[in-house]
Amino acid sequence: MNIGDTANLNTNPEDTPETILRLFVYGTLKRGYWNHQRFCAQARSIEPAVVWGRLYHLNAGFPALEVPEGLILARGTADPMADARRQQEIDTPRFGRPTGDWDLIYGELVTFTDPLRDLPPIDRLEGFRPCGHSMYQRVMVAVMCGRTSIPAWTYWMPCPPYAERVASGEWLRP
Repeated sequence: MNIGDTANLNTNPEDTPETILRLFVYGTLKRGYWNHQRFCAQARSIEPAVVWGRLYHLNAGFPALEVPEGLILARGTADPMADARRQQEIDTPRFGRPTGDWDLIYGELVTFTDPLRDLPPIDRLEGFRPCGHSMYQRVMVAVMCGRTSIPAWTYWMPCPPYAERVASGEWLRP
């Protein structure tokens, strides 16, 4: 999907606030990377966006995002529809610089219209298990898209000691 195509797709009368789910992606799910087509081809729109955090390159060849605990608005569950509804309940979140050594992290805001179809495969890819040991956690944070702060889900992990910090805030293909 091209960004230019989004104007036509935004008028879908079947889209309701309860079925919209926004996800901030910063690694292999971005356009041009190996997991994008498989997991994000059904997206209604994709826009450049930023979050506060620390970005790391893992030895396994993909990134990890660490976000400040105080900026987490909600934690993901096993129910994609409940998570989509939870996202709609949050008004414009504050997007201020957090205290400490945090960077602006560059990625994309991906909007899906069928959370039941679109979210479970991405949760599996990211190793997210809400009731068990997870590789990544899915959390909701404030995402700046254009000049608007929007609540969106993203995947984060506490920084592993062997990870290399990405000082630019943008993960690029290794």
